Amino acid sequence: MAQAGVRELDLLSSYIGDWRGEGALVGGDQPEPFRCRLSVAQGNLLKINYTGRCSLVNATLSISGTIAYNNDAGRYEAAMSSNAGYTGLAIGRQSGGRISFDLREQQKDRAGGDVRIGARILLVDDRITVDFEVEFNNSGDVLTASVPFDR
Repeated sequence: MAQAGVRELDLLSSYIGDWRGEGALVGGDQPEPFRCRLSVAQGNLLKINYTGRCSLVNATLSISGTIAYNNDAGRYEAAMSSNAGYTGLAIGRQSGGRISFDLREQQKDRAGGDVRIGARILLVDDRITVDFEVEFNNSGDVLTASVPFDR
């Protein structure tokens, strides 16, 4: 019998490599190009590590984190942090060969207003898609970007 977690680690390891993607940040005055690079590397135990950088017209977003298989709990888990002060944790939802992680956090903007920040990581069919969302509760404005990655 195969050791528990080997199949799950093999699936995570299939995403190791360098990825590039682009989309558009929408919800502002006009859509802005949103280009990203993502590097996925083998971590320790049943884990992969990722680091990424996304460029906007006048800003750069850096992200890093891990995606792991928690053998004891029998589930995938992800963590993400960014240079924008965002930190999120999520349990992976698996359906067939698809694993999705919804990372969400409440924060304050510079004026003290509530902001909801979210990222969804989708691993499916040897592809990675990351969806970003920022909602400013005071104004109701929502900025979103969906970035499909290719090697």
